[in-house]
Amino acid sequence: MNLIKTSVLTGFSTFIKIISGFVINKMIAIYIGPSGLALIGQLQNFITITMTYANGAISNGIIKYVSEYKNEEEKKTKIISSGLRISLFCSISIGIILLLFCKKISFLVLKTDVYYQIILLFGFTIILFALNAFLLAVLNGLREIKKFVTINILSSIFGLLLTCLLIVLYQLKGALIALVINQSVVFFITLFYILKSKWFNAKYFFSAYDKQYVLKLMGFSLMAITTASTYPVSLIIIRKYIGQNLSWDQAGYWEGLWRISEVYLMLITTSLSVYYLPRLSELKQKIELRKEIFYVYKITIPIVLLMSTCIFIFRPLIIRILFTSDFLPMLPLFKYQLIGDMLKISGWILSYILVAKARIKIFILTEIIFSINFVFFSILFINIIGLKGVTIAYALNYFLYLLTMIVIFRKILFKKNG
Repeated sequence: MNLIKTSVLTGFSTFIKIISGFVINKMIAIYIGPSGLALIGQLQNFITITMTYANGAISNGIIKYVSEYKNEEEKKTKIISSGLRISLFCSISIGIILLLFCKKISFLVLKTDVYYQIILLFGFTIILFALNAFLLAVLNGLREIKKFVTINILSSIFGLLLTCLLIVLYQLKGALIALVINQSVVFFITLFYILKSKWFNAKYFFSAYDKQYVLKLMGFSLMAITTASTYPVSLIIIRKYIGQNLSWDQAGYWEGLWRISEVYLMLITTSLSVYYLPRLSELKQKIELRKEIFYVYKITIPIVLLMSTCIFIFRPLIIRILFTSDFLPMLPLFKYQLIGDMLKISGWILSYILVAKARIKIFILTEIIFSINFVFFSILFINIIGLKGVTIAYALNYFLYLLTMIVIFRKILFKKNG
């Protein structure tokens, strides 16, 4: 299945997810406001970090090796069973930590321990989060695209209904509750589709784990943990810096802008995660890898350019539709944010080769360096020109990231004996 076919299949799912995100953002804007949006962003980033640890950070490893070994039954069984044990061990361990330190975590993430019950709830349900992520990774690796898409559609619809209901009933607290329980309920939907799959066999999940395959997956854990410990943390640091040095309303404006970027880029990143990583994992020859990467560029970059141009032209209307007039101070922030989005996607297309070919050291190093750079540039430019500085820092950081990926790409795929 090529990128276009995969994009068509995932397009409707992504469209539903985008519409759901738009409606949820609107509800937050109406019922909670800019400062509440900033706080929700803090919890969202914390959940991203925690979830990566809770499933052992093996999702990309599961996708790669299940895809690579899909015709080798014994290896596939060992990968899946080993992955399940890693996810269970890690999610139970993280859940215990959340339960024991719920008040401290609430204070660190949400500026108050008033919301410690949210963290408690997260601790009790995190095992379901982790198992859902694991099963989705297996489906992705097996190229069960239709089931993968269906689950994501149902997840988006359920998340929309639950979040809107809880926001109306409990405002900010309701939005926070929805964040920590959505994927737990979706796990049962995913399990239902897994059990109905023709390939399903209990041996995949209950065979003895294999140390060799655990070590293979742990290499991907290092990459995912690095990403989870750098990128979301950098956002938390920057958002907190804006809130403390400018205002939490301004932190909310930036969070709103960031959500717009995330939502429209989802059209690209969803297709890349479903199609691109398994495809790169399958290819063995350098010439095939180069052709695939250039093929993805030819399709992806024009789409991103068109979308970002439309967003820039219609940005006042978009703000009023997605948020409220209280968010109009976001207007000057769009220019460099959209440039940064284009540079980010251009760099990410190349960076997938590091994941697909398990170039662990290079991946970890670049993630750490450019997350630190983003924080450094943001603080520097915020102090010089205010909130607009964070978007300039974003564009500059991903320009340097793209240049670095080009150099790495040439060394990996154009070096004769590499």
